[in-house]
Amino acid sequence: MSFTDKVAVVTGGSSGMGAATVHALASAGAKVKLIDIDKGGAKEIAKKTGAEIFIGDVSNPEFCNSTIDSIVKNEGQVDILINAAGIILRADALDTNDDNWSRIMEVNVDGVFFMCRATLRHMTDKKSGVIVNFGSIWGDVAGAGVTAYCVSKGAVHQLTRALALEHAEDGIRVNAVAPGEVNTPMIRSGREKPPTVDELQKLADETIPMKRLAEPEEIAEVVLFLASEKSSYMTGSIVPVDAGYTAR
Repeated sequence: MSFTDKVAVVTGGSSGMGAATVHALASAGAKVKLIDIDKGGAKEIAKKTGAEIFIGDVSNPEFCNSTIDSIVKNEGQVDILINAAGIILRADALDTNDDNWSRIMEVNVDGVFFMCRATLRHMTDKKSGVIVNFGSIWGDVAGAGVTAYCVSKGAVHQLTRALALEHAEDGIRVNAVAPGEVNTPMIRSGREKPPTVDELQKLADETIPMKRLAEPEEIAEVVLFLASEKSSYMTGSIVPVDAGYTAR
């Protein structure tokens, strides 16, 4: 898959699956624009990939609008938007306070909406474009102890479907990838004690049919497929990449 001369925007591109997607797109020839709140991490990925970085919070609509407008002004277009930015809260409903609930929704839902809206304003002018949102298996099947995260990813799945229908006649495709358990910093975050390698393997043995975690690069390959013309007849799809987790 070649993305030569394509302008691709990736949010949450400083680590994990977002960073793997930046690497994959850059390797395939895309002009990658990396958006993240983590300046240090973004600089490290930019050094390795040549991506241009924009530091800011996707939950701020003014930042989203001005960043996309700036990219379009300089490059003439945005061909691909990948919404990978996201955070997790490991808490059940009773232990989720108002501030935590709001922050999960601001980043995981509002941020995706604001970035999509800002980009679609330009894509509709060009009558072309592709958006790939990061959902989760927990957007369709629930998990105990991560209530707010499950709700936020369910919203991302519905947003993906709604936008796909709204822009099907505009030459714009909108899909989502729904990863299962992936070997990223997020799987270790938000816990009192980060799990060891052995503990993560035990998790895989007990819950994943293929008995292993995914690597970020495996998810990025599916993202690239959805962003490419190889998936030209797909829109409104939520694609699970979960080693059979949701097949049961």
